[in-house]
Amino acid sequence: MSELVIAGIVDDSVVDGEGIRLTVFVQGCPRRCPHCQNPESQPFTGGTTTTTDDIERQIAANPLLTGITLSGGEPFCQPKPLAELAAFAHKRGLDVWSYTGYTLEALQAKHDASIDRLLAATDVLVDGEYLEEKRDLTLHFRGSSNQRVIDMNATRQTGDIVLLYTD
Repeated sequence: MSELVIAGIVDDSVVDGEGIRLTVFVQGCPRRCPHCQNPESQPFTGGTTTTTDDIERQIAANPLLTGITLSGGEPFCQPKPLAELAAFAHKRGLDVWSYTGYTLEALQAKHDASIDRLLAATDVLVDGEYLEEKRDLTLHFRGSSNQRVIDMNATRQTGDIVLLYTD
């Protein structure tokens, strides 16, 4: 069991990835992207402290879930407890989506074991900062055209970045 600070949880999201998802919005993001979708989650102060056990109970209580989504704030600022949640989700047959303002390459370049564990436990990574000038409401599961929806399993298998959506 690990502690994490969250901005909130949505139990039955259909907009934060494919299927029915439990979405965890973590508290805290150093990026401060202008026009952020969740500006209240940016400060590292505030939020609610909870445990991975509490969130795992919420996941287990919802038989309709097809996956979990880790959003924010910036999930890769709290990678250790989120990697634990991802492992729990996988044991239940659920997939894991993670949203980040960083690119996959920037996260990999950090050479941080906890970040690497969360990346390894992520099935789909939506990466890149939100850019208002590239806003496009027709895109699948992202807000601006510079962001990528990466199939992490295929990317690990091929060694090349494989996009889930190219629209």
